[in-house]
Amino acid sequence: MVAKWWQSNDDRKIKCLLCPRECVIGVNRTGFCGVRKNIDGKLHLLVYGKPVAVHIDPIEKKPLYHFLPGSAVFSVGTVGCNLGCDFCQNWDISRASFLEKKTVSLKPEKAVHSAMDHNCSAIAFTYNEPTIFGEYVYDISSLARKAGLKTVMVTNGYIRKEAIEEIYPLIDAANIDLKSFSDQFYHRYCQARLEPVLDAIVNIWQTGTFIELTTLLIPGLNDSNTEIESLSDWIVKNLGEDVPLHFSAFHPGYKINHIQPTPKSTLDRARRIAMNIGIRYVYEGNVAATVENNTYCPRCQSLLIERHGFSVIRNEIHDGKCSCGMKIPVVELAQKHEIDNDIDGV
Repeated sequence: MVAKWWQSNDDRKIKCLLCPRECVIGVNRTGFCGVRKNIDGKLHLLVYGKPVAVHIDPIEKKPLYHFLPGSAVFSVGTVGCNLGCDFCQNWDISRASFLEKKTVSLKPEKAVHSAMDHNCSAIAFTYNEPTIFGEYVYDISSLARKAGLKTVMVTNGYIRKEAIEEIYPLIDAANIDLKSFSDQFYHRYCQARLEPVLDAIVNIWQTGTFIELTTLLIPGLNDSNTEIESLSDWIVKNLGEDVPLHFSAFHPGYKINHIQPTPKSTLDRARRIAMNIGIRYVYEGNVAATVENNTYCPRCQSLLIERHGFSVIRNEIHDGKCSCGMKIPVVELAQKHEIDNDIDGV
């Protein structure tokens, strides 16, 4: 399909305006992401309706701990990415070409119906970078909203403001990777820049989308006390103390195999630093965790949500509050209600 967010030049080259790369794409060429192609002077999205991964996941796997806790989410991803992270955990699809992977035919209407058929409360755009198939996200999300389903982006945050303003009013929640608080790290290991990500996080937050953040800590690269302090301080000053933050453990893979897995002690240290700076909800991922995986009331320290892996064992939050009256930043599951099944013509 013909894509959005681009402009043509006199020489039939196209400038893509979806993400900060602003790729200039010649005829029959694709941009950095590999899925947006100049065909006869028009930009086309090659992966529209053609995901390579479709699964039912727990929402906690995204990870989202404060958004519809304990629910199932219909998850969709394609090939391609607009970053080039040396430590990518899904490099087999993010760096794959469109022709290398077997795709599934999944039009927006079918995605929404499938989510409802599997009793999912939301549709997640995940696995690779969903920004690069923004038109597909937009169309599915428009139908999902009409059907009473929530929508989720699991994203690197590398997106221009104009696209945010069109896409994110339809997105209910996002987990955004803040990969480092160093521009040098972004340039060296992600082929990107830090500032556009920080700008996007604030712009997405301002649309009203519920946000959680994730930082993958890689030993010796982005896990210093100074960097964790700077990252945490920025979050508190720009988003507030209630934005949940996930520190995840790195495991060797793709282009970084010489660094050992992140020890749990590093995550524990990062969690202490972030909470001392003022972030109220800090979690640990990719490691065996107990208390670090649970949600506690900042006021009375009561255990509110107990988790084991990606499963919610119990949830003591009612009407968005702890029993002590403290308001907890959480989007709870709504009661089942009649939904509009006439979505096919939208």
